[in-house]
Amino acid sequence: MAAHDGAILDAALRLLATAGYGGMTIDAVAAEAGVSKATVYLRWPTKADLATAALAHVRETGGTRVTGDLRRDLAAILGAMRRNIRRLSATGIIGMCLAEERAAPELLALFRERSIAPRRAELRALLDAARDRGELRDGADLDTAVDLLMGAHHARYMAGGPFPRGWEERVVSGVLDGLLPTA
Repeated sequence: MAAHDGAILDAALRLLATAGYGGMTIDAVAAEAGVSKATVYLRWPTKADLATAALAHVRETGGTRVTGDLRRDLAAILGAMRRNIRRLSATGIIGMCLAEERAAPELLALFRERSIAPRRAELRALLDAARDRGELRDGADLDTAVDLLMGAHHARYMAGGPFPRGWEERVVSGVLDGLLPTA
């Protein structure tokens, strides 16, 4: 059964990338995965559920081992985000989720829950731990720091051009400069 899960999620992702959300049908996913529609529906009861599960399935996770070095750990997460975007053409998929918001609000809600919230929580946990260790100043706005870390990637992508060498480290330094205790 687990083999079916991977085949279904991979088929859904391929169809999302080539046909968009509107063109990704359960029939097409089942046919491409070589399973029945019932097999798909047993695992994912809605199209939005399947689409967001496919995106969460391929999101790079676990590769960002926490080292205790806040700068290194934050830069590693930003690097994983950049690789995911490149691997998945994820910015187009994010745009698709936004474009479908009125017609399929559950798609964007599930995307936020399965893809955005876990990354935000991962960043916030690192910042909380650093604050608890006394590495960040009291009262530092950690929610805004998470917004800046996540948003920097999207802003850079939308600006076009490559991500320069050391980009992640420069973003982390820029954000942490506002959070560190003053001397």
